Amino acid sequence: MIEIVPALTLDDRGRRQVVEVYADAFAPDFAYFSRDVGVLADAFAHMLVLDLFHVALVDGVPAGIAACTDGRQECVRPRGRELRRHFGLVKGTIAAAAFAREFRGGVPGIADGAASLEFVGTASDHQGKGVATALLAHLLAMPRYREYVLEDIADTNAAALHVYAKLGFVEYRRRKVRHTRRTGISHYISMKLVQD
Repeated sequence: MIEIVPALTLDDRGRRQVVEVYADAFAPDFAYFSRDVGVLADAFAHMLVLDLFHVALVDGVPAGIAACTDGRQECVRPRGRELRRHFGLVKGTIAAAAFAREFRGGVPGIADGAASLEFVGTASDHQGKGVATALLAHLLAMPRYREYVLEDIADTNAAALHVYAKLGFVEYRRRKVRHTRRTGISHYISMKLVQD
């Protein structure tokens, strides 16, 4: 059974597991910095703003995560010093610069009253088992919002794009990237859902 809870309701062990889910789910994106999910989790532990994250629990253990913001709030706040401590001087400095560019500033042009769903991820052991679908369905049922956006989904992430389309999200913007040769990603896709 999948239960959805705010990340802040978890104890310290559960919160650490949330960071581990984040590191595991996005490990391919961060492989340049480290291929060790434990190192990634240690490096990222400081930066998740847990009061904006929701967690899908499977048998009481975090299996999926997603942040829900108003598009102006930042759900990650990376600190260069921490990143350098875990990744080393060079890779930590690169991570700090890249994260500042990618993760800061909110969602440009988001409508008032809209929600931004960010960092939707599932632990590799639970992928393909409906965890992300259950988590997103829970967030979409929140009465506070009518419009939802998902920004910058890699075009290589076919599974996520399929889940989002199945829930009714439609593409509204496609942005070409310059790092295709290095990452395999050609475009970042943004999707939107407006509920009646």
